[in-house]
Amino acid sequence: MDSATSDRATLSETTDNGLKIVVVGGFGVGKTTMVRSVSEIRPLNTEETMTRAGEAVDHLDGVQAKTSTTVAFDFGRITLDARSVLYLFGAPGQERFWFLWDRLFSGTLGAVVLVDTRRLADSWYAIDRLEHHGTPFIVACNDFGGPLHSEQQIREALDLSDDVPLVECDARDRSSSKYVLITLVEHLAALSAARLSAAEAAVPEAAADAAALAAAAPTPEPAP
Repeated sequence: MDSATSDRATLSETTDNGLKIVVVGGFGVGKTTMVRSVSEIRPLNTEETMTRAGEAVDHLDGVQAKTSTTVAFDFGRITLDARSVLYLFGAPGQERFWFLWDRLFSGTLGAVVLVDTRRLADSWYAIDRLEHHGTPFIVACNDFGGPLHSEQQIREALDLSDDVPLVECDARDRSSSKYVLITLVEHLAALSAARLSAAEAAVPEAAADAAALAAAAPTPEPAP
């Protein structure tokens, strides 16, 4: 899809709140395509032509037609309002570039794990690293026209808990990619609300515990 810029391509002078989301996944699952489809600016891509030198390290099973690959990261932007802007980073998929992921995860609110249901095993590392970092994420199944799988089959294959949202998408389509990002933001909001509720519930309990300890403490002897 063409990455034409919108009327809001220039960043507003009032913008002072930058939010970060990372799109991760296996090799050739459509991360660059998703960033390109949804960004309001012409995205920064670090794609290079694939050569025979990479044949020994890049596994092309299922993506034999792929001719270029991301060698650093993709970058796009979406303006949310006059003060807030969302920055999108697409991580490279090959194992030899995984050392970049930890830096990309730094400071991120959450992540989209983009998967190709024909090659679900390629997504295990992304999920493992996000869980290791404690980064909340959702899973989006990009439509490559492969065999259909039920939601339960995909959850079992990826060992996903029920509280991780799982959606279908077409990374080439702007509205579909926006839906994925909205799902992630709603998931982050729900997690934040749950943490706040738990914290508020803990305050009365802590006060009650302190009062009980005070009541149980022995009365000090009067000074002679």
